[in-house]
Amino acid sequence: MSDTIAIVGGGHAAGQAVVSLRQYGYQGAIVLIGEEPYLPYQRPPLSKKFLSGELEQERLYVKPAQFYTDKQVELRLGMRVESLDLAARRLQTADGETLAWDRLLLTLGSRVRTLDLPGAGLEGVHYLRSIDDVRAIQPHFRPGARLVVVGGGYIGLEVAAIARQVGLEVDVVEMADRLMARVVCPEVSAHYRALHESAGVRLHLGTGVEGFGGDTRVAKVITSAGDLPADLVIVGVGILPETGLAAAAGLDCDDGICVDEYAVTSHPAVLAAGDCTHHPNALLGRRLRLESVHNALEQARTAAATLCGEQRAYAQIPWFWSDQYETKLQIAGLSAGYERVILRGDPASGSFTACYLHEDDRLLAVDAVNAPRDFMQAKKLLADRPRVDLDTLADPRVALPDTCRAGG
Repeated sequence: MSDTIAIVGGGHAAGQAVVSLRQYGYQGAIVLIGEEPYLPYQRPPLSKKFLSGELEQERLYVKPAQFYTDKQVELRLGMRVESLDLAARRLQTADGETLAWDRLLLTLGSRVRTLDLPGAGLEGVHYLRSIDDVRAIQPHFRPGARLVVVGGGYIGLEVAAIARQVGLEVDVVEMADRLMARVVCPEVSAHYRALHESAGVRLHLGTGVEGFGGDTRVAKVITSAGDLPADLVIVGVGILPETGLAAAAGLDCDDGICVDEYAVTSHPAVLAAGDCTHHPNALLGRRLRLESVHNALEQARTAAATLCGEQRAYAQIPWFWSDQYETKLQIAGLSAGYERVILRGDPASGSFTACYLHEDDRLLAVDAVNAPRDFMQAKKLLADRPRVDLDTLADPRVALPDTCRAGG
């Protein structure tokens, strides 16, 4: 094969695509263009051990620099792609450089939702999405500093947990009336509320942020319930798919870059993978966009297979995780549309599982809190959406597979 595959992006999906292309036998040229000046890297540790300084930057990288040299991958880092010419199969960078490609893989990821509020541009108001974001935060991330976290989702709570462990004073402001309201049931929210409050985090639920005060640097967060003093603010209110480059080139986009089950976009020579995609999932029976490492890795493998002439449809049960203090939350499946929740185990013990059921008692998803066995078993079961027996499901001594009804 003598063609050139260009990969645009620098996260999990980009790194995995390179690995898989060579694993699957692709012998042609690979050029990886990343906007950041770093090797493709993992983002989940940014809000955890990398932020606290426990994890060195090199440990973030999907593969070390030598890997790309050994695999004859050309890296063009610190370079922003400005436009795509699909007809000519060329791309142009912000500094005017042009690159010809035969096939293109877009792993553009996502960008943070930003706040358009008074004072949002003050020094000390940060978002957390990149290595550079963390580097800007770290000098002020020190014991005794007053941190206000805006957002009570995964990122905000992971930051709050690490901050308390480092010794910062922490307030979390969340507009919803409970934590992680978009992704977990009230019972799991209540458990995490107790967990954070016991660690000394001050939670302000059902509270909106109206602005930020200070001269040049933030000194307070103005909320609907009053002002909170702040030396540092970290905002985590969600992310949006990076679709601008694709849309401007004429690719179909709808809450992400639209791809099929083989990661192919509306142009047959252009593929996409990761957070930026809107894709079908045969197991779930619908199209969706996912924000997860698992999706980025598996869709990158699917894209690489397609580029190597193989068809491996991407259809897997989504899963996610979040580490807060010594508590691991592992989620398998998507709970949207659930009718009831059955708890396995006692939340007071620190280990339990919330099982989300459809109206016909079919298992839709699980939230496993320090319950890795339930999580691993659920990942295997959920593809079949089994009917479960409610009495045995509630008993944590009964393995999840043994709660499924015969013929269900």
